[in-house]
Amino acid sequence: MKRKSVTGSRKSGLMGWLLNAPYLVYSLIFFMIPLFWAFWLSTMDWNLMAEQKTFVGIRNFTNLFSDVRVRAAFINSYRYLVPIVLLSFLGGLAIALLVSNLPEKVKGLVAVLFFIPYLTSGVATSVVVKYFFNYNSAFNTFLREYFDLTINWLTDQKYAFAVMVGIVVWKMSGYYALFILSGIENIGDDVTEAAMLDGSAGLHKLLHITLPMIMPTLTTVVVLATGLAFGVFTEPYLLTGGGPSMTTTTWQLEIYNTSFTRFQSGYGAAMAIASAVQIFITLRIINGITDRLNRRFGW
Repeated sequence: MKRKSVTGSRKSGLMGWLLNAPYLVYSLIFFMIPLFWAFWLSTMDWNLMAEQKTFVGIRNFTNLFSDVRVRAAFINSYRYLVPIVLLSFLGGLAIALLVSNLPEKVKGLVAVLFFIPYLTSGVATSVVVKYFFNYNSAFNTFLREYFDLTINWLTDQKYAFAVMVGIVVWKMSGYYALFILSGIENIGDDVTEAAMLDGSAGLHKLLHITLPMIMPTLTTVVVLATGLAFGVFTEPYLLTGGGPSMTTTTWQLEIYNTSFTRFQSGYGAAMAIASAVQIFITLRIINGITDRLNRRFGW
């Protein structure tokens, strides 16, 4: 009996490894090998094309501390983080609350309409925005003729940054709204009816019933939005090139320019690793905060 039990356990363990093999192979090929290669590359002075590679040790990492572009990317990460997470969260919550109160016949259609911006290509969106804010566009001509306003949307620091944030929030709010809407729809009818009997409605119901009941969903939205804020690339690359005065630059844009425009691939790999460390630490802090909130509300 004992031998059969051990044999069955071994077969079960072998089957577990077999079923997990595709994911393990995928992780090895597309995560672990590139990760180790990036660490190796970060110790080199190499442009990815020349045969000669020069070992520089940690010099690429020490140079990060005196690089103004790296400093700008580091600071801008948090400048993007706060408005994108806050506005995407509030936008998604507002859309979800709006859709949840609609009749069942149109609820799905309206949810899909809000989701469409997420499906739109970032390149296509950036091109449209670039022409929309062009100096001779109909919008800017209207502002000049009727309000005597001349705004350099993509060359003025504060307006350029606002445009970058606005595009991302517009694209992602509908996507996050689906998460929040799913959480709202899963709140039991008994909870809703009990709240109504107790006279809870409107803002009181939202703050004391709805939001606490969907706290894990809200946590997911915040974490996803945080990762999104650190991954902004397409919009500044196509619209401002990181300018004006590096106001809209990001880690991804600087990594791309360093590796494939200035051909300093070793230094670009060091940037990528530094960016990953910053993202990891920030997510750990945010996870700690959200875990406390979840425990407070009984999750």
